[in-house]
Amino acid sequence: MLLTIDVGNTQVALGMFRDEELVGHWRFSTKEQTSDEMRWELLGVLALDGFTPSDIGGVVVSSVVPSITATMRSVAPALSHGPVLVIGPGIRTGMSIEIDNPREVGADRVVNAVAGRERYGTPVIVVDFGTSTNFDVVSAGGAYIGGVIAPGLEISTRALISGTAALRRVEFVPPRSPIGKGTVEAIQSGALYGHAGLVDGIVGRLIDEVVGDPAVVATGGLAPTIVPYCNNVDSVDEYLTLDGLRIIFDRNQEDQ
Repeated sequence: MLLTIDVGNTQVALGMFRDEELVGHWRFSTKEQTSDEMRWELLGVLALDGFTPSDIGGVVVSSVVPSITATMRSVAPALSHGPVLVIGPGIRTGMSIEIDNPREVGADRVVNAVAGRERYGTPVIVVDFGTSTNFDVVSAGGAYIGGVIAPGLEISTRALISGTAALRRVEFVPPRSPIGKGTVEAIQSGALYGHAGLVDGIVGRLIDEVVGDPAVVATGGLAPTIVPYCNNVDSVDEYLTLDGLRIIFDRNQEDQ
């Protein structure tokens, strides 16, 4: 089996694949840890569902947090009896990166683009709802051609609350009406419908720039919260990034 690990700024997502089938998945908060603490936590999470390193024939890691990337490099070999792959420059993705500086693009964005192309064809736009809301575009020819980075739902709402004296955190659920009848509902309306409007507006502009009729797929922990209020997103694929890690791992093993 293959263990896939996606380290984001807010959450770490794990996926366990048996061939192409996702047989286990977990999420926990991203935090700075020593190598021993991280190894203990990861082994403990896997053991809860009966997985041990002897079951795991490989590990692939994508991380946007440099300090945790370094820790993962030292921990990952203890999670498997097979090879370890950390996504970064020099890793074979099978995708041309056609932007000004290919080294600038985050590992998670490349992984999403690879998975989007594999699962939905080309052209495709992937919207990843995380700490930031990322939009990544794959051309009709199958190349990664760039995208958009916008403030995510949680971080933008947190900025609103911290920058005002009388507003407070709210649950991200739809208000009774877009016209809020109180402060809580007004914030909920602004957060949910405002972010959905941001997504629709950006996706609409991206569609205008792309040759062909792109599929638009959403992923990330907050996708199910926002997509129901979007008009320009076709589908939600919660485990797209994990599947992209699997695809890239397999592609690199074929070259060995």
